[in-house]
Amino acid sequence: GQVVATAPADAQHLPCPDGEIVAGAVCAHTHLYSGLAPYGMPPASPPPENFVQILERVWWKLDRALDADALAASVRDYVAKALLAGTTTLIDHHESPNLIEGSQQIIADACERLGIRALLCYGATERNFGADEARRGLEECRRIGASPLRRGLVGLHASFTVSDDTIRAAGQLARELGTVMHVHVAEDAADIADAQVRGYAGPLERLEQLGALPPGSIIAHGVHLNEAQVRHCAEQGWWLIHNPRSNEGNRVGYASQLRHSPRVALGCDGWDADMAVEQAALLRLAKQHGDADVAARLDRSHALVAERFGTTADPLQPGALGDLVIRQNDGIRHVVVGGRIVVADGRLTGGDVDVISADARREATCLWHRMAETE
Repeated sequence: GQVVATAPADAQHLPCPDGEIVAGAVCAHTHLYSGLAPYGMPPASPPPENFVQILERVWWKLDRALDADALAASVRDYVAKALLAGTTTLIDHHESPNLIEGSQQIIADACERLGIRALLCYGATERNFGADEARRGLEECRRIGASPLRRGLVGLHASFTVSDDTIRAAGQLARELGTVMHVHVAEDAADIADAQVRGYAGPLERLEQLGALPPGSIIAHGVHLNEAQVRHCAEQGWWLIHNPRSNEGNRVGYASQLRHSPRVALGCDGWDADMAVEQAALLRLAKQHGDADVAARLDRSHALVAERFGTTADPLQPGALGDLVIRQNDGIRHVVVGGRIVVADGRLTGGDVDVISADARREATCLWHRMAETE
């Protein structure tokens, strides 16, 4: 499952005489539970007027309506499209308040079957059922476990949806499990305002002071962090994840201050995990905002993943993860993850994309009906 200097004599060979071998792409922050959204998700009514209302009227309604079948269909469809786009690793942040226990196993099973590498967590929160909901979410993080293609993280939804006690418990669990935190921070100004009402300088300071950010932790968004805070993240060894399409769509701003850290990777925050499309959006928005030297963010994601798997950060070098893409004529011909061929001649080896898509459409229709009945 790793790159070696010399192939074993019995190694399988893939022909690519006119192709190019490149490292598989990494999506450093996403939400697999949103995979059904492209299949006709109805618009919010009334239309949201700010970021918090987008959460309340769209995504928090969707995650409350998830059941096991919808989640499995969502993950399979999202993963299938990711692999066919040349993305070999997904770092997921999950919420399903009415399906907490067992949700990570559903996600892990779908990822393993199709053969994608994944870092998983449940985003603990108190926004629906209080402290017990958060406790159950953290316990679900404990159940994830590791495999050759999987590592578990500890998740918090965002600072403004949890108490100090939950934040402390999350940090303690991360240390106990020898892993890191994955949390939304300063995606919108509302997160900062909430932390300040609670007596902290901001959500980043709150998480740090309560011991919830071990070195290597993954901080999604950081749109409203200032230069000093971003530099502090780098000093502490925390990763910041830029999600340009999502930030633009939610109208929360452009994360211009992230340029002050070398530890910035690229995510998509639930949008499709075609990282070439995300990269193009990053370059377009960076140009609009006068932000230079952003192109390396997609490549830096490999170092983030290597930290969690204990491998060489430089892809295609001996000791690196064996997650490779063979491109030909500007398309994806083969994809290899952990030494396993998961896409061959443009087709999934672990499932039929047409069957997966049909199942997703069917479950999406049921999900929209449940959402309409969800308060």
